[in-house]
Amino acid sequence: MRTAALDGATLERLLSAAVAAPSIHNTQPWRFRLAPETLTVEIRAATHRGLRHIDPTGRALHLSVGCAVLNLRVAVEHFGWEPVTRLLPRPDEPELLATVRLGGTARTSSRTSLYDAVWRRRSSRFPFSGRQLPTALRTELVEAAHREGARLHCLPPRRADGVLSLTREAEHRNTTDADRATDSRRWVAETRDTGLGIPAEALGLQDSLERVPMRDFGAHRHRNGLTARPFEMRPSIAVLSTEHDRRADWLRAGQALERILLIATAHGVRASLLHQALEWSDLRERVVAPTDAHPSHAQMVIRLGYGPEGPASPRRDEALAAARRRVAAGGGSAVRTRAPGP
Repeated sequence: MRTAALDGATLERLLSAAVAAPSIHNTQPWRFRLAPETLTVEIRAATHRGLRHIDPTGRALHLSVGCAVLNLRVAVEHFGWEPVTRLLPRPDEPELLATVRLGGTARTSSRTSLYDAVWRRRSSRFPFSGRQLPTALRTELVEAAHREGARLHCLPPRRADGVLSLTREAEHRNTTDADRATDSRRWVAETRDTGLGIPAEALGLQDSLERVPMRDFGAHRHRNGLTARPFEMRPSIAVLSTEHDRRADWLRAGQALERILLIATAHGVRASLLHQALEWSDLRERVVAPTDAHPSHAQMVIRLGYGPEGPASPRRDEALAAARRRVAAGGGSAVRTRAPGP
């Protein structure tokens, strides 16, 4: 579908798609600005919403913004433009992480299924069935990561067990580290007023078999904690990695991650992100097997499977109608938005 001009309603839809992206602890660490003279959307880091102890380097923040960039690209193409993306375009503005310009008519027809999946994608922190992913889907997910400059390794059972063991160790460290536990607890609660963080109903369950170490977000400090149920015996675990470990690589990894999640959603596959081991440098080094043919840096651990859809997490409650007014006025001031739905 080709939109003749960028009106307020279309801009609103584009930005709504962008902020529907996942982010660590649902911190939504992004800001948007439209440059109307070039039809370019700038995506900046909202560093004040970073996780100071869990993510001191900002790597997870960059991954989160990368997810938003991919959603924006999918939406721009859906509306008929060619998305022209630049990462870290101005070295003298380190908080400007990416720009997406609305170029000419899209060279390829947009995948409607991916655009539809933007609104349906949710994290599911619940037990999955024992059904394994089809080989063809695994191949499609690997190709999706490669398209964005990253690698996806679907792990065999023994390697998956090793990565889950590292994740379990990281979760234990997180729950006993006062500063990191405070980081997590800060983003669980007060979601109604801020539109940020993870509501109680989205925290999911703990694995009573203690095979899949789901993050408990500080629930261990409460007498009732989180409800435990048996999870799948053979979790399908994949590791997303990049050849290098620079800021641009983190942004590429975020785009690869979101493309993987959208394709999985389009196929009816649920996903949850096991990031804990990547928050400790010594454990992160061990997530990628030393025998891998090419050196790589782990960026995300993904659990995939068939199971219940996770509940929606909130988005920041700031008026998207401002996008219409700014387009009508020809202004380029900052536009901060929320996404309705997932």
